Amino acid sequence: MGSDSSVASTGLPSKVFGALHLLVSLGIILAMDKLLKKAFVEAAIKFPSALFGMFCTFAVLTILDSVVPKAAEGLMNFFEPALLFIQRWLPLFYVPSLVVLPLAVKDVPAASGAKICFILVGGWLASLCVAGFTAISVRKMVKTEMIPAEPMAKPSPFTSLEMWTWSGIFLASFVGALYYPTALGTSARTCLPFLLSSTVLGYLVGSGLPSAVKKVFHPIICCAVSADLAAIAFGYLSKSGLDPVLGDYLTKAASNPGAGDILMGFLGSVIISFAFSMFKQRKLVKRHAAEIFTSVIISTLFSLYSTALIGRLIGLEPNLTISILPRCITVALALSIVSLFEGVNSSLTAAVVVLTGLVGANFVQAVLDKLGFNDPIARGIATASSAHGLGTAALSAKEPEALPFCAIAYALTGIFGSIICSVPAVRQSLLAIVG
Repeated sequence: MGSDSSVASTGLPSKVFGALHLLVSLGIILAMDKLLKKAFVEAAIKFPSALFGMFCTFAVLTILDSVVPKAAEGLMNFFEPALLFIQRWLPLFYVPSLVVLPLAVKDVPAASGAKICFILVGGWLASLCVAGFTAISVRKMVKTEMIPAEPMAKPSPFTSLEMWTWSGIFLASFVGALYYPTALGTSARTCLPFLLSSTVLGYLVGSGLPSAVKKVFHPIICCAVSADLAAIAFGYLSKSGLDPVLGDYLTKAASNPGAGDILMGFLGSVIISFAFSMFKQRKLVKRHAAEIFTSVIISTLFSLYSTALIGRLIGLEPNLTISILPRCITVALALSIVSLFEGVNSSLTAAVVVLTGLVGANFVQAVLDKLGFNDPIARGIATASSAHGLGTAALSAKEPEALPFCAIAYALTGIFGSIICSVPAVRQSLLAIVG
């Protein structure tokens, strides 16, 4: 019976088997995130559910590794297709907040917008310096020799077939939405196919641009521009205007999701996937724990409290200051953090986080060189602690030796930020500073 099943499985075309493997492994992570989110809402637990899922996954892997190492290795191998999928499409999950930026900033006064930009750029640079100098100082004290990191698998590059396929989907769905606007029911469902395909198409085009162009025109900006142009074109041709179309892009309604809701639905899975990357680099984390944890804790506290203080000193409205507190924390957890406060603009939170990442992605290497941060540990930690995933992706593309420290610090910054903000006394102290 066992041999028959193995013959049947090996008889399947490898692409079909690979697709099934991806669907099952990714489906389990998505289902885990959804079930935990539902359970936490019903229990009125404020702590981020995806973070709890990450801790549970990491605990299971660690226990299995100490009891049955082969089982832990098998689990890692089983989920690898899902992890590569998340890594391949990660920037897309940040895009919705940039696409709807015109709606998010509509009620923000121009003077307040200028203050937010000042905090965003100045805060990024300050956080990078604090994290980098802390890492260097601790490195000098502990004098730990570096060990090679575990090799990290890379997702496959995009193909011309994918480009043409998504182009066809966009054209067909755009024309269909124009001429048959009620075919799918609600306006959000009508716009979903062409808005989603235009976003993906923008990412494919942006990813294929020359490196020199990417420094100015990051793929994530290309995504947002592509989706916004599609929204503008549809709003003009359908005479509905831009705002309703953008409103359908990110509805935040589970019963009537838009393209942006579909993409942001993966953010919880991104957090859970941190467990696998941290487990893979557990030896590195253990060996350089002093540098990593000290830098992450100090830079995260600095980021939160300095944002609150500067916001008050320059006269930024308290609700806007609270909205941008987690500027250096990855979107999924930043949104969880601001949900702990009242009266915040979560769309602004997501947009500021993404813009911080874009600033880091474009300037991090030049600034690190200027500051004389030559140690891979310091470069990796400083980048991830100040510009999370987008900064990490930009640095790791050219400095693979810094990638493990980027990935670890990227995850730990969000984890520590979420934990510390879950403490009522910390939230009260931040609110007191904001005023």
